[in-house]
Amino acid sequence: MTRFRGFRSQAFAWFEELADHNERDWFQANKATYETQVRGPLESLLEQRAERDGGVAKLARQNRDTRFSHDKSPYKTRTYGAVVERPGSNAGLYAEISADGLFAGGGYYVLLGDQLERYRAAVLSEKSGPALVEAVAQVEAAGVEVFGETLKRAPRGIDPHHPRVRLLRHKMLIAGDRLAPKETGITAKAGLRHVERVWGALEPMNAWLDRHVGASREAPPGRPGR
Repeated sequence: MTRFRGFRSQAFAWFEELADHNERDWFQANKATYETQVRGPLESLLEQRAERDGGVAKLARQNRDTRFSHDKSPYKTRTYGAVVERPGSNAGLYAEISADGLFAGGGYYVLLGDQLERYRAAVLSEKSGPALVEAVAQVEAAGVEVFGETLKRAPRGIDPHHPRVRLLRHKMLIAGDRLAPKETGITAKAGLRHVERVWGALEPMNAWLDRHVGASREAPPGRPGR
């Protein structure tokens, strides 16, 4: 494992140029910068955290799946991965690098049918629902935004004026925060501190999700939030 040494300014410049030249010839000509300044450092960051806390570091492909998209640009304008398969938790811990900086987040990225049923039942319960409200409040108090795909209205059969309707509308529950780069980039110390702060802030919410939702019987093992 290569020790994480931060993201230099070249990484963020690479993303800015990719936005203007999202084509195979440009990518191939600048692939060395991608490997050494973008993907390599992000992989090192995730592997370093996985080695410390347990779990497996996994990075997504840079190529976009354009089969069902009107946008046929071949490459993603962000590079991301997660620490998954962590002992005792199904919540993925996510990190992303882009022209905007280093984003760290986590939670349950997908709530499949059986998970969504357990999630709503637990939010509705007076025994467990208030605990999620408190957990989300703790995350937000730490300066981390809670978000995720939501329904426009309360789920069918649920009172639209329910005190926890905001949480009941969620189809996934995730949170995160972004660290903007400085002129010279993001140092290893700043990057690791950011990831540690955000992932640490997520612990109450992730613990609630692990306790009351857990893995799906519909999902393959080792996927974030499943």
